[in-house]
Amino acid sequence: MAGYVFDFSAGNKDQADLLGGKGANLAEMTRLGLPVPPGFTITTDACRSYLASGEVPPELRVEVTMALRRLEDAVGRRLGDFHEPLLVSVRSGAKFSMPGMMDTVLNVGLNDASVQGLAEFSQDERFAWDSYRRLIQMFGKTVLGVDGDLFADALDKAKAARGVASDADLSAGDLQALVGRFKAIVLEQSGREFPQHPREQLDLAIVSVFESWNTERARVYRRRERIPHDLGTAVNVVTMVFGNLGTTSGTGVAFTRDPSTGVPGIYGDYLPNAQGEDVVAGIRNTLSLADFAELDPGAYGELTRAMRQLETHYRDLCDIEFTVERGKLWMLQTRVGKRTAAAAFRIATQLVDEHLITMDEALERVSGAQLGKLMFPQFDSRSERMLLATGMAASPGAAVGLAVFDSATAQRWQAEGKDVILVRRETNPDDLGGMIASVGVLTSRGGKTSHAAVVARGMGTTCVVGAEAIEVDLEGRAFRVGERTVAEGEVIAIDGGTGEVFLGDVPVMPSPVVRYLEDGLDAAVAAAGEDTGVADLVRAVDRILTHADSVRRLQVRANADTAADARRARSLAAQGIGLCRTEHMFLGERRVLIERVILAADERASQDALDALLPLQRADFIELLEVMDGLPCTIRLLDPPLHEFLPDHVELAVRVALARARGEEDAHDVALLAAVERMREANPMLGLRGVRLGLLVPGLFALQVRAVAEAVAARIAAGGHPQAEIMVPLVASVMELHLVRDQAEHIVATVAMRTGATLDIPIGTMIELPRAALTAGRIAEAADFFSFGTNDLTQTTWGFSRDDVEGAFFDEYTSLGVLTDSPFETVDTRGVGRLVRIAVEEGRAARPGLPMGVCGEHGGDPQSIRFFHDCGLDYVSCSPFRVPIARLEAGRAQVASTSTRAGVDSR
Repeated sequence: MAGYVFDFSAGNKDQADLLGGKGANLAEMTRLGLPVPPGFTITTDACRSYLASGEVPPELRVEVTMALRRLEDAVGRRLGDFHEPLLVSVRSGAKFSMPGMMDTVLNVGLNDASVQGLAEFSQDERFAWDSYRRLIQMFGKTVLGVDGDLFADALDKAKAARGVASDADLSAGDLQALVGRFKAIVLEQSGREFPQHPREQLDLAIVSVFESWNTERARVYRRRERIPHDLGTAVNVVTMVFGNLGTTSGTGVAFTRDPSTGVPGIYGDYLPNAQGEDVVAGIRNTLSLADFAELDPGAYGELTRAMRQLETHYRDLCDIEFTVERGKLWMLQTRVGKRTAAAAFRIATQLVDEHLITMDEALERVSGAQLGKLMFPQFDSRSERMLLATGMAASPGAAVGLAVFDSATAQRWQAEGKDVILVRRETNPDDLGGMIASVGVLTSRGGKTSHAAVVARGMGTTCVVGAEAIEVDLEGRAFRVGERTVAEGEVIAIDGGTGEVFLGDVPVMPSPVVRYLEDGLDAAVAAAGEDTGVADLVRAVDRILTHADSVRRLQVRANADTAADARRARSLAAQGIGLCRTEHMFLGERRVLIERVILAADERASQDALDALLPLQRADFIELLEVMDGLPCTIRLLDPPLHEFLPDHVELAVRVALARARGEEDAHDVALLAAVERMREANPMLGLRGVRLGLLVPGLFALQVRAVAEAVAARIAAGGHPQAEIMVPLVASVMELHLVRDQAEHIVATVAMRTGATLDIPIGTMIELPRAALTAGRIAEAADFFSFGTNDLTQTTWGFSRDDVEGAFFDEYTSLGVLTDSPFETVDTRGVGRLVRIAVEEGRAARPGLPMGVCGEHGGDPQSIRFFHDCGLDYVSCSPFRVPIARLEAGRAQVASTSTRAGVDSR
């Protein structure tokens, strides 16, 4: 394909890069023979060219003219003709769905003359003037930048003057007068007349769609959804079909399955005598598709046949927009539909059972992020609750927060650490910032396909829509339900699974998915009782997670510092401990022993303190190894600077000064202060810590190695199968590792001789400094394994102090496009990732088969896990809660890599 413009008959669903998702799917439906209004697509290449140069490519205007003439010939009408005018919609359509984030203009081609021709052609004067006022309203807001509230206020005044509640009740004369008012608003606010030339309208609308790619709301949405900013959007120019031609016309949105729960069946909304934007905007509450079936059985039957055809063709849940024009069905859009986490798992297994996809494909249809959402708590149905209202369950979850009534307040309060629920009559794209900041969204209008529902579902945010009993008073910053008024700042709770809205806090209970993960499938199904939806969900999760375990190559271990953490990890099917941070064992009552090590006046005093710590450490390790019996347990030697175990310098200095002033000086505090001041560092994260600490503080690492060795011997004597591993932190030079290893091997041999046990304890190192990664070939000579500490590796590669930068400037860096994700949450594959790849390649070149894993929190991040799989690591380790997520993502990574190799082989 060449050029910037393509008719719908020229493309297919696999060309979303070029035609955008909407254009590719319109082309696909045309190819399938479904009733699609004729039109053409302007490619993403054209958008990128415009955004780069600020000018429309010269050849684009010519190509649009040629495509427009072909379209006019196909339908037998001309754009803006005075007698039988062709009208078109101009719609955005990026590669990835961005619902409501970019611009759409309907009824392009109408003007003061053609509106008369449309009235004659349609034999409906009211419809013609309604279409014209919609064009001016949408064009004024999206193309000319006029405040949309001005049009909405004028419309409300017109309805009030007529004494009607719905715009459908306004007469042709009312709408004609409203057109005059709208045109006056355009002139007052933009300084120019509403354009009367149809081609000028079309050209300006196309440019407006291009420019909407870079609006703040679109950029915010892309950052959240991790969509690249350089893709651009396609523009679809489509012959208008009209749902506002009376009671035999209408518009709707349909899903081939319930996108909220995954329950099979046809779901959606329908509005008679309306245009498509009315459904999404939530301005009027909708009818169900069952109501549509009664209103127009013929069109409904045609729609259901098309829906089945599309779901079979795409082999997935389809989201469909349609219009009925005087009984004739037109398909305006289809796409693979967004769905909640629960629906994703249920639909994936349903499609397997229907033999439409394989289990590998089902695994690719869900994500670790979705599984994580299913692990969050839900409301406790046994608690006392004050029900305010019930709306439509649009996006599941249990949200409790302070009621807020505008986006700015939601963002400000969220920044102050408050949980908020955004309450609106209906949301629009300008509310995106507030929706992101909120734990839940509640609207009094709209249906399951309204803007609020679609966006909240995509973000995984709890949402209830269409709660008609709620009267939202934006000026009074409150809402009313009967006699009850809820002011801004009061606590409310919403249940996105039932649509219920409660006053006040509501207790939550553990997720049934967590019950399944910890107690097993039978226990979770039994606990679900008669709730078949919950039972079906846990069965679906079990099937997919079991399949992920059966195909994945990566092992999943847990970061666990206590026996309790280890038990939780093992209950969640962790395959060992990838990181036990021993510094956490020196807190509480044991802190005084560390102080004695630091303050010791001589080697004997220091050794006495270490000897007192030995049985405590040994007991810790025995308990840990008992819980993880038969599984690897990687124990990291002490890592943080010793001053972290001492009192705060400022507090201690004040205490000593006050004591001196009273003449009550405490010798212990004075000695402690001297030690704190001696050990203070300007940048302790790069100072005396890790292996440096072990080499410079005699006996410290020796204590820990001995405790590990004696714990292993004790477990062997008890009939256990301990698999302890010793890990040395913050190594930068192979000589550091050699020195620690020599001492450790001597201690292990001594314990083995004394106990008679055969001790096989691998000694490895963390790779968490750039120098370690770059000299991994040398370090591998002294290491039995590598474990990548990606938290410190990220800090030292970027030069970021994690404790400071995330709150200081990450938001600004994200807004500026320097960062798309926090490198502490998702691994930076270009920088940190390159160091990982170098270390893997050079480490295994020096020592083939060298075991390698990752123990930073990146080990539980879905995106990062795929990268670690591709690097060839053997395991990831993460917090216990994220173990199921990592198991799922490791399986998905294996399936994806197998599919990629199969694709390469087939070529």
